[in-house]
Amino acid sequence: MIRTMLGRDREYRSYDVQAGELPAEPTACSAYVITGSEAGVNDDLPWIPPLLDCIRNVRGKAKLVGICFGHQAMAKAFGGDVARSPKGWCVGMHRYEIVEPPPGMREPLAFAIPAFHQDQVVTLPPGARVLAASAVTPFASIGYDDNTVSVQGHPEFSPAFSAALILARRHVFGPLAGPALLSLLQPEDSGRAADWLRLFVDGGGLDTPG
Repeated sequence: MIRTMLGRDREYRSYDVQAGELPAEPTACSAYVITGSEAGVNDDLPWIPPLLDCIRNVRGKAKLVGICFGHQAMAKAFGGDVARSPKGWCVGMHRYEIVEPPPGMREPLAFAIPAFHQDQVVTLPPGARVLAASAVTPFASIGYDDNTVSVQGHPEFSPAFSAALILARRHVFGPLAGPALLSLLQPEDSGRAADWLRLFVDGGGLDTPG
């Protein structure tokens, strides 16, 4: 799904970080996408500290994009805090208001994409700025510099995949599952979010005019 979102005309390499596989050099790739995960960044798992070290090492040497778990991992790696939200699961289609318009993100200044998370960033890392927010997720997208950006939601998820995921995990989401499924019927903006991330990966920095 990440490859489809960013375009299949690129050369890709996957790293199995749970198996301890990480880039040998920060510049092994021109850009890295830290994806979602069933794990939480605060879980006591042996592969998470090396991943956070790798994120810190890559910053400034290659593009970094974080999605969901990756969004939280980047925030923690750079000095922010991640915690279980007292609001519980955030699941289904969620709308985020644009706080700082990034390149490629044009009117209307909001976007709706699927979200699946309990944890979220609760304290911004030093020097970071909020790009998008909602009442449920105040740090929904974070910009750090021209090479580093992250988003809590899943722009790579289609509504059909999101619905299948909700149904498969209905026992986890409980009474939230029904409203979450209904939320997927509203208009979504994954295409616009994907356009922004493609532009970002291709060299458009956060300060590049849109």
